[in-house]
Amino acid sequence: MQYKIGTKQTTKMVELCKAVLVYVAQDADPRMTDRIVRLCGEKGIEVAWVKTMKDLGETCGIDVGAAMAAVVPDSSDNE
Repeated sequence: MQYKIGTKQTTKMVELCKAVLVYVAQDADPRMTDRIVRLCGEKGIEVAWVKTMKDLGETCGIDVGAAMAAVVPDSSDNE
């Protein structure tokens, strides 16, 4: 599995039904997170809450915070 990090990439993966799980930081701006949580509900994709954006960034292996990230199968699995 791999991560697609950030609002745009996460939204795209959810809209395409490629995400198997979406992580959302509790301290992220609700104007961003409310939309993705609602979209995940519509698409039947599980949402997992992470305490902080910093924690989510570390989970994804990046040095900065992240508001959300989608877990998707490796691209080799999709081909």
